[in-house]
Amino acid sequence: MTNTTTTNNTRLNFRAPSTTAATIANDDNYTNFDLPPSSFLHGKWYVTHSTLPMWKSNRDVTITYTPLENNVDVLDDLVEYRPKNNPQRRKTVQGYDTPSADVSAAYGWRGKGWLKIASSKWQVLGYGEEDQAWCVTYFEKTLFTPAGIDVYSRRKEGLSEDMLRRIRKEIENIKDGNVQTLAGLLFEIEHT
Repeated sequence: MTNTTTTNNTRLNFRAPSTTAATIANDDNYTNFDLPPSSFLHGKWYVTHSTLPMWKSNRDVTITYTPLENNVDVLDDLVEYRPKNNPQRRKTVQGYDTPSADVSAAYGWRGKGWLKIASSKWQVLGYGEEDQAWCVTYFEKTLFTPAGIDVYSRRKEGLSEDMLRRIRKEIENIKDGNVQTLAGLLFEIEHT
């Protein structure tokens, strides 16, 4: 189900996760979700809130999406973070994001290097230009990680309290039991 709220003259654009074309075809509200332009994801994002357990012991988590020169639809995906117990050390996870053939604003991630065996699926649940831009993504369960939600901001300091409250409310109102459960598990990620 798609959730769209207008408050303070600002419209928040959300949808429930969809995993197949059949799911989308049966969701009358899916067409109300305004898809982000492909360029919206390009650049650096600060992951300010997440449900992914590995981020509890890390900080300064960022994701940078860069379109490939030979195929602008495929994104080079660079995750950077610092362990809380060794903040001088920067760690990275690199991969590629290929658009889903069935679901719009959804991607299949494949790791690079020794992570080439790892893959996952993720999609945009909500996004907007408020507070210099924000994005909420949902990632499916893998062999290595549980299903989860990330909240991105273009600003290192994150979103305003009001915007974060509104985003949390939208996530809680998505008509998907898994997403509603995950909404209660969101925690803040430290950025220095």
